[in-house]
Amino acid sequence: MTPRVRFAPSPTGYFHVGSARTSLFNWLYARHAGGTFVLRIEDTDTERNREEWRDGILSAMAWLGLSYDEGPFLQSSLLADHTAAAEALYAAGHLYACDCSREAIDARTKDAAKPGYDGFCRERDLARSPETALRFAVPREGETIVHDVIRGDVTFANASYEDFVVVRPNGVVLYPLANLVDDRSIAITHVIRGEDLLPTTPKQVLMWEALNDCPGVESVPLPRYAHLPMLVNEQRKKLSKRKDPVAVESYRDQGYLPEAFVNYLALLGWSPRGGEEVVSRDVLIEQFALEDVSHSPAFFDVKKLAHLNGEYLRAMSLEQFIEAARPWVAPWSSPWRPTTPPPWTQEQFDEALFARVAPLVQERLTTLGEVPAMVGFFFSEVELDEAAFTKSIGDDPLGQTMLAVAVERFAGLTWLATTLHEATAELGEALGLALRKAQAPIRCAVTGTLVGPPLFESLEILGRETTLTRLRAALARASA
Repeated sequence: MTPRVRFAPSPTGYFHVGSARTSLFNWLYARHAGGTFVLRIEDTDTERNREEWRDGILSAMAWLGLSYDEGPFLQSSLLADHTAAAEALYAAGHLYACDCSREAIDARTKDAAKPGYDGFCRERDLARSPETALRFAVPREGETIVHDVIRGDVTFANASYEDFVVVRPNGVVLYPLANLVDDRSIAITHVIRGEDLLPTTPKQVLMWEALNDCPGVESVPLPRYAHLPMLVNEQRKKLSKRKDPVAVESYRDQGYLPEAFVNYLALLGWSPRGGEEVVSRDVLIEQFALEDVSHSPAFFDVKKLAHLNGEYLRAMSLEQFIEAARPWVAPWSSPWRPTTPPPWTQEQFDEALFARVAPLVQERLTTLGEVPAMVGFFFSEVELDEAAFTKSIGDDPLGQTMLAVAVERFAGLTWLATTLHEATAELGEALGLALRKAQAPIRCAVTGTLVGPPLFESLEILGRETTLTRLRAALARASA
């Protein structure tokens, strides 16, 4: 049997990293097995769904390279199928009408040992009306077994489930039935999703089997389930939309590479053979197996992601790096732009100059979003960081002396990184300063900060005139 898997996000917010991991594992399984990856947008929550969230899902998936074979189908286009399934279940006696309000249920069950609905209307044989919901009659005895590829057989006592609402009084079919009807409609063979949905799976199994028994309804094999491990933060708590950085769009905006992001997501609950961490997409596809997915929670470690992204950046050719950095350094020439523009104008930016500067920063980055801060002093007037200036120059008489002697010495040097390095070391030694301390005021005066690309290579590219002008400006500020 050729597998058919689906990813079915609801467009109610930014694209969550957990959803991205689920999408990736579905995609990897389909690609590994030569199957079909279907995208379905569950858009029936009209109060919360927004078109921009839907567009964000599609854009983020395209950025990650998770191409789908069919879709995107809209769940709202299948409303007639949902209603038909509910009618079939009702006609076969699997659903019954209930007019209980929440207040009435709470009043009846406030002292009950088992919380939830008490089956009050199950034997009342109420007629349907605009005031009645339809509830599924859960078997009162026995067990429902979920055959899970990752977790094995998971057994649920039927008695632990209340008779749940399937259709609201207004006729709206709720998610548990709508979801399985959609899966039946597009012949899904494997449902791969987060473990938070495992407790609701018995409801779907029971309704799926009930539908198969309904007269006039085609019997469809139950799909195989695979519930992926939960993603947790460093406190080992479930990732929170409010407290944790979970939006995929944000990582793209910061300058993470899609290849690195996909590589990292794949390691959240699964490992390639040999324990390697930097793994190509082709290897992921070749080796991925649902049976190898762990059922233990997976720690979404932003620091590890950043480290991996840095490795990918350093592995790029210079030409690849320059092109990858374009949205952050020259957004006017890029089809996609991050939210924060660079601190220079199109007129100030110099493509050839950036090509010379790029090798200096490529080895020092974790994300492409760090590029503008590292190279900004090449393209726009330097703005001195107050704390850095005070520490290395303003409150440091030796720092001021170092600047003064550097201005004098640099004026007559052959302008090469090697001679600048030697001269700075000699001047520092004369003042009793190690090279690290000797170059700090020079770096601050020229770049505006105490961190950045290699100083002397930067000075060579920046040029004598600009360098001396900035050193003199910092001295004048210190004197003032």
